[in-house]
Amino acid sequence: MSVSVRIPTILRTYTGGASEVSAEGETLAAVLDDLDVNHPGIKARVLDESGQLRRFVNVYVGNDDVRFLDNLDTPTPAGTQVSVIPAVAGGA
Repeated sequence: MSVSVRIPTILRTYTGGASEVSAEGETLAAVLDDLDVNHPGIKARVLDESGQLRRFVNVYVGNDDVRFLDNLDTPTPAGTQVSVIPAVAGGA
C-alpha cells in the first residue's frame, strides 16, 4: 500500500530536502518502518524510546489525528496522505 508522507522542514535533512516522500505499509507503524528503511534515522525523530509517538509530534492519516484513531495501528490505505507535524508551542 503506497502512501505519501508529508515531511516537516525540521526532518527534511533525512529525506534529502524532500517535503513529500512515498512509503509502503498497511498501518502507520509499517509506514514508519518503511520510511526509516529509505530515510534512516527519521523514525527515531517521530517515535520515542518506548516506540510510541513523541509527545510533541502530531501525525495525521488523511485529516485525522492518529491519537484519536488507533495510534500506530491506524490503517493507511493506498493513496492516503500521512502528515508528520511537529507541535508548536508559544504565546504572549
